[in-house]
Amino acid sequence: MSDFTIAQRERENVQVLELKGYLDAHTAPKLEEAFQSLLNAQRYNIIINCRDLSYISSAGLGVFMAYIEDVRKNKGDIKLSNMSAKVYNVFDLLGFPLLYEITKDEQEAFNKFAGSAR
Repeated sequence: MSDFTIAQRERENVQVLELKGYLDAHTAPKLEEAFQSLLNAQRYNIIINCRDLSYISSAGLGVFMAYIEDVRKNKGDIKLSNMSAKVYNVFDLLGFPLLYEITKDEQEAFNKFAGSAR
């Protein structure tokens, strides 16, 4: 089992969370803490960079569902980028592409936020 880490940075008022490792029932609370911290700081434009995310379970997916309503209620969004085919298949299987914008790379996700600010 691999570790799970989250690196956070800001890019022109967009928060970027870089996920690395295994996101499952044991590590999902780390992601919950990260989302709650962003909401507490009133940061609602969020990109989740999945470049180094090697695995996600249904518990990990549940974290995204738990926070998307609060984010969107505050005129923000969660955009997902840089998914491996393996991780994308899990999101796709559960219908996430209908609920979330999933982009090829972080720049594309960032451009979508920049475009909506105009």
